[in-house]
Amino acid sequence: MGRSGRGLRDAYPNQAGAPDEPQYGDYNAYGSDAAAYSGYYGANGQQQQARGAPRQAALRRRLPSFVSAVGLFVNETPQTVASTAASVGLDVLQLHGDEDPAECATISQLAGGLPWWKAIRMKTQADLLSSFGPFGAAECLLLDSFSEGFGGSGKTFDWAWIPPQRPVRIVMSGGLDARSVGDAIAAVRPFGVDVSSGIQGDSPRIKDPVRMEQFVNAVLAADAGRP
Repeated sequence: MGRSGRGLRDAYPNQAGAPDEPQYGDYNAYGSDAAAYSGYYGANGQQQQARGAPRQAALRRRLPSFVSAVGLFVNETPQTVASTAASVGLDVLQLHGDEDPAECATISQLAGGLPWWKAIRMKTQADLLSSFGPFGAAECLLLDSFSEGFGGSGKTFDWAWIPPQRPVRIVMSGGLDARSVGDAIAAVRPFGVDVSSGIQGDSPRIKDPVRMEQFVNAVLAADAGRP
């Protein structure tokens, strides 16, 4: 994911479901910015750790210095987020639940001031427009298609809902793949793009290296064509 010189976070495959340590090399092999998600989820007070913190910290150490580790959390307590961020060595927090602005600020403060992204579940344009003010302190708003549960649906939403002028940076998500991400970048000019189902292999827990490379190449091509 790390910052590109052009100001676009080129691509960051969502690694939350990838259990195999060797895949961490695949995520960073294509000469593009990338990000590893911590694989840590909490929902309704029930912790659901894909791996223990020591295991995740070891995986974090395998990432190059130019790759940022993003921890994805859903309705987890501020104390748990902060302790996980410290033990794993996270660089960014992605808050994907019902966290309100005050909770987001508290979480960031307890985590040593780490930047945070707030996921917005896009059911209508109002979901985004009503979030700019309250979540103005976020580093980014990650826009995902609406689903009844937390997490992505693998479907797109109407990109026309995103205004050309935004007070907060936008990361696009929701059904992106190598075929659609170039159009998304051209239409919206986001700060970054997020992919998960678009690079899945036969198992939803494993990413396909070929699809990953195709996605990253599509992002780089679209980025190169931006004025």
